[in-house]
Amino acid sequence: MGVGEVILRIYVTHFAAILAGIINSVFCKSKLLRALQKPIDHKKNFVDGKRIFGDHKTWKGLLGYIVLNIIFSVITGLIYKFANISHLSFAYQFHENTILFNILLGFLTGLAWALFELPNSFIKRRLSIKPGKNPEGWKRIFFIVFDQADSIFGICLVLCLFYPMSIGLFFFYVFVGSATHIIFNMLLYFVGLRKNMF
Repeated sequence: MGVGEVILRIYVTHFAAILAGIINSVFCKSKLLRALQKPIDHKKNFVDGKRIFGDHKTWKGLLGYIVLNIIFSVITGLIYKFANISHLSFAYQFHENTILFNILLGFLTGLAWALFELPNSFIKRRLSIKPGKNPEGWKRIFFIVFDQADSIFGICLVLCLFYPMSIGLFFFYVFVGSATHIIFNMLLYFVGLRKNMF
């Protein structure tokens, strides 16, 4: 399998997650379900007296990731089946492309996406970095990469439950996903859906 084919399969496999991430950014900025716009940490402080995660990690965002990933996983699954391209997705190599399987895949992917962003926020609060910001100097580069790779790492682990990846493929997957995440963050910044590019 060549590099080009691997990249194509990566995008086919997680096209639903890409769409869910974009739409969730719009959803979180909207006035819909404002009652869920509450911090996951309930504004509680850790033992060091600093917030656990901060205001940017909300129940609305977590719910959005899960529900939207389920919706788009089902939709893309149906499209792939109709277009007879299910074989291009890593997720369907050992599992049939069914609505039930796609609901499970979407749920786990959305949950992993949201949960794997939390350690990043936790570490930033310990370093007194404001939500949505990155530090200066060498730490800035580290956190820019960390910001893009954390959720991708999570959804790759979910895929490993259904497709046995080699270590090399796993990290290549994370690299491609992180690069894609950076590009989409730039686009979201330019259209006004993100306050900061990185």
